[in-house]
Amino acid sequence: MKTNMEDIDKLIKDTLTEEEAKFYDQLDEQNLFQMLGGLFKGKNSWLVFIMNIINALVFGLLVYCIIQTMDVESTNDLILWVGGVLLCFLTISMLKIYMWMQIHRNALVRELKRLELLISAQAHKK
Repeated sequence: MKTNMEDIDKLIKDTLTEEEAKFYDQLDEQNLFQMLGGLFKGKNSWLVFIMNIINALVFGLLVYCIIQTMDVESTNDLILWVGGVLLCFLTISMLKIYMWMQIHRNALVRELKRLELLISAQAHKK
């Protein structure tokens, strides 16, 4: 399957102009760190920064709740601190899920651009 994809990529690059080929190279698959870096680019990068700050604050609160859970003597207080731990885990999980969904959205947009470029190259070829 790898050689088949390489053949398709070579065929696409052969039909593109030099400028289109450079653009096509930018649409290549990214590794995990490039995908994470892609979250910090674009219109909603401010939201990602804020979400990471909130995530760090909630993680600090999580550590504090865990420490307090170990230090409590009454059952009612223990239930409250464990509830805080669970709420922190839930918040961190939801923020991470949102970011992973954004990563998948960016990958999907990149693939759609590749398809548009392929269709455009085929239309210019005829």
